[in-house]
Amino acid sequence: MKQRGLLILVAIIMALLAVGCGVAQAPAPAQPPAEKSNSQEEAASSENEAAAAPAAPKAIEIGAVIPLTGPFAGGGAQVERGYKMAIEDINAAGGVFVKEYNAKIPLKLNILDDESDPSKTVSHLETLYTDNKVVAYLGGFGSSLHAAAAAIAEKNQVPYLGVAFALWKVHQQGYKYLFSPFIKSPGIASGTFEFFNTLPGGERPKRVGILQEQTDWGVELGGLWREEAKKAGYEVVVYEEYAPGSQDFTDLILKAKETDVELLLALPGPPDGITIYKQMGELGYTPKASFFIRAPDVPTWKESLGSGGDYVLLAPGWSNALKYPGVEELNAKHVKMMERPSDPIVGPAYASVQVLANGIEKAGTLERAAIRDAIAATDMETVMGHMSFNEDGTGKVPFSLLQFQNGKPELVWPADFKTADFVYPAPAFSER
Repeated sequence: MKQRGLLILVAIIMALLAVGCGVAQAPAPAQPPAEKSNSQEEAASSENEAAAAPAAPKAIEIGAVIPLTGPFAGGGAQVERGYKMAIEDINAAGGVFVKEYNAKIPLKLNILDDESDPSKTVSHLETLYTDNKVVAYLGGFGSSLHAAAAAIAEKNQVPYLGVAFALWKVHQQGYKYLFSPFIKSPGIASGTFEFFNTLPGGERPKRVGILQEQTDWGVELGGLWREEAKKAGYEVVVYEEYAPGSQDFTDLILKAKETDVELLLALPGPPDGITIYKQMGELGYTPKASFFIRAPDVPTWKESLGSGGDYVLLAPGWSNALKYPGVEELNAKHVKMMERPSDPIVGPAYASVQVLANGIEKAGTLERAAIRDAIAATDMETVMGHMSFNEDGTGKVPFSLLQFQNGKPELVWPADFKTADFVYPAPAFSER
C-alpha cells in the first residue's frame, strides 16, 4: 500500500510540473521562398542565355559585286555609296542583333569590282562564297550583271538583293534567293502611259518612237512599251534596234524626226544615252517628250551635256524628294559627303541593306536559308517607303518619274510628292 501511494504521489508531482512549465510549442511552418521580381527573373534569364549562347563572330560577312569601272561605273558608285552609308549607320548603333548569339554583331561589307563584265560578276560572287563565307549578296548596277548574279546566288543558296535592276524575266525563272526592291519592266511600261494620260487629252503626245537596245532587257521593255502604248491609245510609229556601244545613231534619230515622233522611249546605258542625246541636238530633233532609262541616272549625264541634257524623263526607282522615314537624314549625310542630296540609286541601295539587316534580325541566326525566309516575309518601312515582296522576289514599290530641269532631276510624279511641274512640250535644243 505504501508503495502504491508513493507511485500516485510521483504521478501527481510530474503532472503539476508539466502544467507549470507550459506545453511545448509546435515548430512554426516553413515559409515559402520570397518571389523574385520581374527584373530579377529577366536578369537571370539573360545570364542563362548568355551562358548558353555560342561565341558570336566578330562580324557578319556580306558580299557585294559592283561595277566600279567600265561603262556602268557611274551607277555602281551610287550603289556602293548607298550600301556603305547604310552599313555605317547600322554599325554605329552596334550592329544587328542575332538571337542565336544573344548579341549585336556589326556588318562587314566585302566589295569586289566586276568592271561591268558579267563573267567577272560570276567569278567574284564565287570568291565571296568560298573565301569570305558571306551570308548574303548585294548586287551592282545593270540588268545584265544582275541576271548573271542571280543564277550563282541560287546555286549557292545565298540570299541576293539587287537594285538598279528592272529586268523582270529573270524573276520568272523560279529563283527563291533573288530579291529586288526596285521597279520592274511591267511597272515602268504601264506607268509611262498612265503618267502621260494625266495630261489633258489634247496636249498629250500620241506618236511614239522606241529605240530598243539589243539586250534581254531591251527586248523585254521595248515589247512591253509597245503593248502598253496600244492599250492606252498611242501609236508606235518607229521601233528601231541598236547594239550597245554604237557610236552613230544618225539613221535612227532622222527616222524619228521624219515620222514626227512626239514621245521618244529608250533604255540606253550611260555612254549610249549621252551619245544619242548629243546627236539629237546636233540634228535638230526635239521630241515633245523623251524618256530614257538608265543613262540620265548618273552624274555624267549633266557633266557631259550641261543644259543640253535638260527635259529628259528618267525613272531611277527613287528620289531624294520622297518624304519617307530616314530620307531627310540620308540626304543630310550625303550632302556632307558629296555636297548634294542623295543620288537616285543611293536610296534603293540603302534600303536593300535595311531589308537585309531586318531579315537577319528576324531570322535570329546567320543561316542563309532562314535569312532568305525572313527577307521573303519583309514588312517594314525603309527610305523607299513601305517594303514587302511578291512571291517572285520583286519588290512592291511605286513608279516615280523625274525630269531634268536646270541641270537638276526634279520629281514630277507621283503628284503628291512632286517638286516641280512637268515641262511639256520640251523646249528645242537651240533654246536651252
